[in-house]
Amino acid sequence: MVKHIVIFQLKDGLAYEEKKKAMHDFKTGIEALPTVIPNIRDIHVGLNINADETCDICLDSTFLSLDDVRTYAAHPAHVAVAGALKPFIATRSCVDFEI
Repeated sequence: MVKHIVIFQLKDGLAYEEKKKAMHDFKTGIEALPTVIPNIRDIHVGLNINADETCDICLDSTFLSLDDVRTYAAHPAHVAVAGALKPFIATRSCVDFEI
C-alpha cells in the first residue's frame, strides 16, 4: 500500500471568501473521485483551521501501488479538480511512502 500526501499553501492576498470557496470546491471534488477512479482506496482532504500555520490544505490518500497513484494523477477527473485549484496555489509539497 502507498500513502500519497499532498500539502498546499494558497497564495497570499486572496480574498477570504475566494480562498474559502477554492478550498471547499477542492475538498468536494477530490472526495468525490472514488466514484470515478476505482483504484483510490481512501482519500480525504483536510482544510486547515489553525491560522497560525502556513499551509491551507492537506490531501491524504491511500493506493495499492505507486502505479495506482500515477493512474489517479493522470485521470481526467483528477486533472480537472486539481486544475481548478492550480491558480490559487503558492506552494505544493508531496510525499509518497509505503505503509
